[in-house]
Amino acid sequence: MQTQENTGASALERRIDMAIAKAEIDKEVEQRLRRISKTVKMAGFRPGKVPMNMVQQQYGPQAHSEALGAAVEKAFGEQVRTQNLRVAGYPRIEPKAAASDAQMEFTAVFEVYPEIALGDVSGSTVERATLAVSDAEVDKTIEVLRKQRTTYIATGHPAAKDDRLTIDFTGRKNGEEFAGGKAVDFPVMLGAGMMLPDFENALEGMSEGQSKTFDVTFPDDYHATDLAGQKVQFDATCKKVEGAQLPELDADFARALGVKDGDLVKMRDEVKANLEREVKKRLQARIKNQVMDALLSVNNIDVPKALVDMEAQQMAENALKDMQSRGMDAKNMPVDASWFTDQAVRRVKLGLVLAELVKVKDLHAKPEQVRAIVEDYAQTFEDPKEVVRWYYSQPQRLAEAEALAIENNVVDWMLANAKAVDKAVSFDELMGNAA
Repeated sequence: MQTQENTGASALERRIDMAIAKAEIDKEVEQRLRRISKTVKMAGFRPGKVPMNMVQQQYGPQAHSEALGAAVEKAFGEQVRTQNLRVAGYPRIEPKAAASDAQMEFTAVFEVYPEIALGDVSGSTVERATLAVSDAEVDKTIEVLRKQRTTYIATGHPAAKDDRLTIDFTGRKNGEEFAGGKAVDFPVMLGAGMMLPDFENALEGMSEGQSKTFDVTFPDDYHATDLAGQKVQFDATCKKVEGAQLPELDADFARALGVKDGDLVKMRDEVKANLEREVKKRLQARIKNQVMDALLSVNNIDVPKALVDMEAQQMAENALKDMQSRGMDAKNMPVDASWFTDQAVRRVKLGLVLAELVKVKDLHAKPEQVRAIVEDYAQTFEDPKEVVRWYYSQPQRLAEAEALAIENNVVDWMLANAKAVDKAVSFDELMGNAA
């Protein structure tokens, strides 16, 4: 048997040539058929009394296929162990022309894990985002919470920006109604940009019960090609004009946020605590992304295509599951694994680099670190102790907390060994709020 590097598609690709004696296969086939004959059932024969030639006729091809597969797997495994190869994915077995009547020859084509020599991170710069939660951020968050609980009441005035209208409309192109151009009791938030600008502008100033006809020109890049760049006419009737009404900042509002006694001071304290927890999580995520980018920049490694393909396939399956969880009919949706290849390459590279770094620098998760992560997460629930107990009864969830602890250790190590620069970020930037 011989191992050689494939200098074609990938530097990680290897080939092993294997020769298997036909006599070994024949012997194994015979043993398998004898085992089958002891229990096989055929009409007209008692169990165990079926003639061997009949067993051979019905089960011979299956026994031969299984025996050959087991022999190839054994030969491949022995050679891999002998040469101390770390196989990534599964080998592709290719039969070769037999050198003699006494043996069968095969070639196993497979990939190995790359050898990783960790790069020097001392010259890398990691921006450490910082933000202290002040009263201003608490006030802004409370306003967001109020807006989330907005109710609408009739204004008795003509429609203006930020009002909610309920309308019926019909669109016509060249006097004929077109698909998707008609609706009844349709809600429109003026100024929200949910409709074309011409459409929203025409609604502004309408009063309840008023009808009007107006022209709208669709943009040249409109998704419906038969309407792109076309001028159409709409008939619209305004059935309601409602203005936004925010809840009062009072005890009822505090109770709606879970503060049972309605204490506004206690409410602010809880909002601030939750906000600080969210800010901390987002700051850590930004720093973690910086760290991962820096690690990849100094560890440009080849990755096994087999691992990338498996990761991309898993990401495609997760995307489908996510669609289904959102109530979408994903049964016939074409989600191609190739869409996720770039992300999969990054994930596989990071996984290999992080595994090597954790091993070399001993950055494994400690029990107390895992416990702290679980307890911090549990604080967002009404009964934290029960959540902690549940986590420790779920191996998969506990593994997720352990993985997070390892990532945190990597971040801490990187900040201690690279050039860490503090950079203040605004609250809106961190939270992804629109300008």
